Parts: sequence; structure tokens; C-alpha cells
Amino acid sequence: MTLFQKLALRYIRAKLHILTLVSPERAAKKAFQLFCTPRRKSPKQLPPLYEKGEHLSFRLDDHIIRGHRLLPHQASGTSLKKALIVHGFESSSRNFEQYARALLKKGYEVLAFDAPAHGRSGGRRITLPLYVDMIRAIYQQYGPIHAFMGHSLGALALALFLESIPHDDTTRVALIAPAVEATTAVDMFFQLLELPDEVRTAFESYEYNRYGLPFSWFSLRRALDNIKAGILWVQDEDDTITPLKDALPVKDEGRPNIRFVITRGLGHRKIYRDAMVIHQVVAFLSEDQ
Repeated sequence: MTLFQKLALRYIRAKLHILTLVSPERAAKKAFQLFCTPRRKSPKQLPPLYEKGEHLSFRLDDHIIRGHRLLPHQASGTSLKKALIVHGFESSSRNFEQYARALLKKGYEVLAFDAPAHGRSGGRRITLPLYVDMIRAIYQQYGPIHAFMGHSLGALALALFLESIPHDDTTRVALIAPAVEATTAVDMFFQLLELPDEVRTAFESYEYNRYGLPFSWFSLRRALDNIKAGILWVQDEDDTITPLKDALPVKDEGRPNIRFVITRGLGHRKIYRDAMVIHQVVAFLSEDQ
């Protein structure tokens, strides 16, 4: 953490603690807004591969969602299988160019979009329900989609979407360092800001009043009970953002439709850039059923 980041964190902590003295409910609302707000956007320019593709956009509530459709050289109309790339928090679709390129070589049509408040899409905040709604809109407008890959928050949103649609074991899904439990992210957020229990209680009530679901419902482990797709789960031992300890209970269950790959030394972001991980993910998504 840089000096600037440390000073910013101290300022936010102080502001929320003062607001807690006035009203825990107001502090909770402010904390929820911070929880859903990306603090950085990827500064990278669009890769040439994406620039050459078809630029897509659609409106989702008050947001303009932007993305790309990429076609292989041997494209043959509507008979192509389609793959969707779903990025994580404070990331963007442009970070997954290598996956798009490899999937194109396998003959897939590739769809890649930026979530609200990320990349080239509009908005200031992202929530899991909003991310799921975005995936649903993409599926309805540009589907059917045969293969999916998601990283981090995007992987959890992808699972929450998949459990709500008809599919079977021919659907292929790659989850890279997925967020397993939303409650883990909330725990880490409150530990970082050192907020008292009364704000946590008000925070959870605020979220429930908005969406009618507790944070515990936003669970990859729970959603897997309703997912029939073949899944490749790639997780690193040294990931401090989506920790291995959240994935191990799923691994121990021995679900027959999930294949685990455990890496070491890659952490949360290097894992999706790793050449071997890219190879394994693309090979799995393009396996014949």
C-alpha cells in the first residue's frame, strides 16, 4: 500500500467513525456505497484485437454497457459456438485479450463486455445483482452462449446467472480465482475500515432492504447446487483476495462436474495472466462433449 493509499484509508476511516457517532445507519449507507465503488479503472488502451472487432453497446437501467464481439477468420454465420469473458472487480475485458485470441483460434465467437463502473462502460458502482443482470442481458441479446469464463467477482456473478437458466453438462465454465462467498468480501472490508458491529448490522440490513436477499445468499458454493455445467476451477494457494480456504470446502465435496487446478505463487491477478492457466482454460472450454 502506497503512502497516498494509507492516508486515504485513514481519512475514510475517520469520516465513517464520525458518521457512526451521528447515525450508524448513515454510516452503513456510506460504507455500502464505498463497498460497491471501484477505486481505479484500468488505464490500458484497447488491444488491436478488440479494436478490429465489432463494438457493441446497450443500456442497462441507467448504465451504458460497452463490449466487443470477435469472430474467427473462418466464421460461418450463426453456426459458431460462442464464449463469454467476464472480468473481476476493478478490471476490464481488455485484460483478457489472450483468452479471446486463443478462443478465436479454436473457432469460437468471443463476447467480452465491461461491467458497470468498469472499463468503457458507464456508471459509478457495481453490485452483484447488477452484474448478474448485465450477464443476463448479454445472453438474451447475443446468445446462446456455450462457454463461459469468469475471474473473481465476475466468476461469482456468472455462477449466480447460470443457476437461473436452463443448461446441461455440455455447457463449459471456467472459474479463475472466483469469489466464493460475498460474506468474505464484507468481512475483509469491515476489517480494513475497522468499523464497529453496529455499523455491520445496519450495513447488512441496508443491503437486505435493497435486494431482499442476505449477503450469505450470494454464494458460489450455494449456487453450485443448481449448476449442471462442466466446471474448471483454477485457484492459487497465495490468493489473499479470494482465499483458498473458501474454495477448499467445495473441493472436499468432490462434485463430479468440477475439476480443480491449484496453483502456487500467482496470487489473485497473476493467475489469469499465466500462460499455463490460459492454455488449460481454453483447452477445457473447447473440449468436445
